[in-house]
Amino acid sequence: MEGNATLNATGRDAATTEGIILTYGSLFFMAIAPIVLGSVRSVNHQLQLLKKGEEASDRILMKDAAVFPLYASGGLFSLYLFFKYIPKEYVNLILSVIFIGLGISALARAICVLVDPLLPETLTSWFTKYNVKLTVTPPKKKAEDSEITFSTGDLIVWVMCAALGVVYFFFKNWILNNLFGLAFCLNAVELISLDSFGVGCLLLGGLFVYDIFWVFGTDVMVTVAKSFEAPIKLEFPMDLLEKGLAAKNFGMLGLGDIVIPGLLIALLCRFDYHHHPNRSRAYFFTSFFAYIVGLLLTIGVMHVFKAAQPALLYLVPCCVGTPLLLALCRGDIMDLIRYRDYPEKPSKDQEPQDQEPEPAHAKED
Repeated sequence: MEGNATLNATGRDAATTEGIILTYGSLFFMAIAPIVLGSVRSVNHQLQLLKKGEEASDRILMKDAAVFPLYASGGLFSLYLFFKYIPKEYVNLILSVIFIGLGISALARAICVLVDPLLPETLTSWFTKYNVKLTVTPPKKKAEDSEITFSTGDLIVWVMCAALGVVYFFFKNWILNNLFGLAFCLNAVELISLDSFGVGCLLLGGLFVYDIFWVFGTDVMVTVAKSFEAPIKLEFPMDLLEKGLAAKNFGMLGLGDIVIPGLLIALLCRFDYHHHPNRSRAYFFTSFFAYIVGLLLTIGVMHVFKAAQPALLYLVPCCVGTPLLLALCRGDIMDLIRYRDYPEKPSKDQEPQDQEPEPAHAKED
């Protein structure tokens, strides 16, 4: 996550106490909202896939978690070099086109999945539904059939989101930036699946080191965060009360500081559902509370020292240590470690071996 940076960069203008409270409070609630919604929706998403006999297409495995911090470091440093040696306007032009395109898709999906269930049937009945069947043939693989279903309402939403993307491209409005950013977070927490709790620990542990090194060890993270004009961070102006929508003194929170812990919290939400269906969602609420504590700690330290802070320095110990401690107290530690969203199915080579002893025993009897 290139934007896995800081709540705020140094060098900002002085802000009033009211402005600081409003900014931190807004960033705080914008951070927790997609985690809650995404975690709850991830349970339904997983159940739908299991019902179809499918697995999540976006799964993070152990090998992915191990190399992700290295890829993230390479991408971050590449952006740093681009911004240093190429005019910032050209770099941001290319990045804006890419991320706005992704943002339009993310925002359209988020609106559809959140708003559609709230619409009355008398309204949705007017929408024409379309089914488009596609045949995809990957290189050296068999052809795969897929089906895309959408309605007139979906097309309207896509056109509206595309219009918002065009407005953001020209004006870089912070409100639209946050809409796209929140949509990214919601979709990521809902759709991306950590393979296991161990994978989550490895991923967060690696990014813990990544965040500390690039924020405290170099100026790379802060430079990229301040130069990157694309919806990869949430922003809120500290001088909003004085200057209104023309405010320019922003506090910021990287999307990675929401998504990365959010993936682990969503995994624990699904673990709760499958292992404690008739009891309170202890692991979800405990990890979510730990995230709140870590985020408040980040804000407090950043405010006291007036310097950029690697949020994962505070979020990772809270979000990983708290559910582990709870599992030890409740005797669930082995269940937590063994849990998989999509348990591995026995291979075809193994199935006959498992079935061979039965005829042999039958003959002996």
